[in-house]
Amino acid sequence: MKYISTRGRAPTLEFGDVLLAGLADDGGLYMPDRWPALSPEALSGNPGRGDYADLAAEVMWPFVDGAYPRNRFNELVRDAYAGFDHPEVVPMVELGDGLWLMELFHGPTLAFKDVALQLVGRLFDEELTRRGERVTIVGATSGDTGSAAIEAVRDRENIEIVFLHPHGRISEIQRRQMTTVDSANVHCVAIEGTFDDCQDLVKAMFSDAAFRAEHRLSAANSINWARVMAQTVYYVAAVTRYGLEQVSFSVPTGNFGNVLAGHVARQMGLAIDRFIVASNRNDILTQFFTTGSMAITEVHPTLSPSMDIQVSSNLERLLFELLDRDGVRTAKTLEDFRQTGEMQIDARISADLHREWRGVRVDDAETTSTIADIHRETGMVIDPHTAVGLAAARRSRRDAEGPIVVLATAHPAKFGDAVEAAIGQCPTMPPALAELAERPERCELLPNDLSAVKAHVALCSGHGSQ
Repeated sequence: MKYISTRGRAPTLEFGDVLLAGLADDGGLYMPDRWPALSPEALSGNPGRGDYADLAAEVMWPFVDGAYPRNRFNELVRDAYAGFDHPEVVPMVELGDGLWLMELFHGPTLAFKDVALQLVGRLFDEELTRRGERVTIVGATSGDTGSAAIEAVRDRENIEIVFLHPHGRISEIQRRQMTTVDSANVHCVAIEGTFDDCQDLVKAMFSDAAFRAEHRLSAANSINWARVMAQTVYYVAAVTRYGLEQVSFSVPTGNFGNVLAGHVARQMGLAIDRFIVASNRNDILTQFFTTGSMAITEVHPTLSPSMDIQVSSNLERLLFELLDRDGVRTAKTLEDFRQTGEMQIDARISADLHREWRGVRVDDAETTSTIADIHRETGMVIDPHTAVGLAAARRSRRDAEGPIVVLATAHPAKFGDAVEAAIGQCPTMPPALAELAERPERCELLPNDLSAVKAHVALCSGHGSQ
């Protein structure tokens, strides 16, 4: 398998190089040069059965074939999921009326990012050890990615990790899951700005070729293809384990990587009817999937902070597909979008989107009422991001012929204040989260200033001025 940039001007790379590069040299995102078909083995799961690690290795193998011996890759995958606290890794719960919840929060940091990053961390270690190299992972997080990435690579000798988050715009538990990690290779930075500001700073550092090369920058957030690759597996698991037909997926969506992974699974041959892209008040994606246009506006803080985003990086990968994988057109479209703050796609493309995608906006009031409703109806407690996905699914129920699977993206205890406001009680706190309040925090507060952030990253990488 070869990998190409969505902007068409970067070298074609092998998987190992794509893993370590993260962002392409031309500012684009790497994509496979073709979509492999899911193997009969991947599609043969019996309802309610099947080992997740075996399925994961089978689904992902075409993307990594040639980078690792098959037996070694299988070992890495199995080790990645050995620490999850549920034997099915991503269990499903039937809610009735054709609705299902897929619980993606049974990993070490209790969020869906663990499903991919526990494997990605091991792949990084394997690749760097083989090459005898070191990297500095730099990323931006709107909440859960940072802690999941940190947990995946903490204490690894050949990796430094620096994660930026928007100061005061993530939950206390999300922050403490990053800032209380007592590992010398972990560096947390709070930026006086929004997540989009953090993401822009990261992209600017990657776009500086000299800085990127000097400090051996790499990425672990969803701009890294390996993240998306690993997330395709649970879509396959949902369909094959439970024998679902004409299934749609409702996905709480911020940076678009989670739902983009579903698109990949469908391109590989998985039968998926529609994707419901669930947004909060920051509804730029709802605009896009409803009208074919979008305009950047102010980022509003909400009860679902991981989705408080205006510019979703992984939408670029879908746009690349919609534009017939024309990197020049993709780059020009994105350049115009950055300059004007607005985008309008061709009416034909927009019509095609409507057949397979739907955007739904869910405000805080509906988020709160959905948490309360599901608790009253089932006794279950869900987090506000999952509530956005569930509310969107319920509104879309009349348009879906088959079942709808809602991706439950985080443990409710990570957003205790929002849950308590909805149901009048705090969710049960897992021991791993309860002890966070007792640990000291380590975090640098920096302005939204590229030079200041670059200087800090240089120090963290071990190449800056002391």
